Amino acid sequence: MIRLGWLALGCLFVGLGMIGAVLPLMPTTIFLILAAGCFARSSLRLEAWLLNHPRFGPTLRAWRDSGAIGPRAKAMACGGMALGYGLFLLTARPHWPLALLVAVAMAGCAVFVLTRPAA
Repeated sequence: MIRLGWLALGCLFVGLGMIGAVLPLMPTTIFLILAAGCFARSSLRLEAWLLNHPRFGPTLRAWRDSGAIGPRAKAMACGGMALGYGLFLLTARPHWPLALLVAVAMAGCAVFVLTRPAA
């Protein structure tokens, strides 16, 4: 039963990753990393399919092997965070404490991404 739960969660994450591949500002890679982890606990065949996928496999293998993120992915991630923060400021018009809190959280995420080794 637990294995089936991991399998369902992995399929959900693959679906979210595929949506993220076509929708701007929705992440793809993090959902596929999560899916690979779920499949490692439920279906070695699906895990192998994901890790050997021609488009997403190299990124997933680089993350799994060394926690690496490629330079293009780093630029896209940081650009997406900056764009998302700009849209947040324009549409939500938050008071300065909330705007500062969100800026600090996003800056922390950007620092994490930028300090990962290059793939």
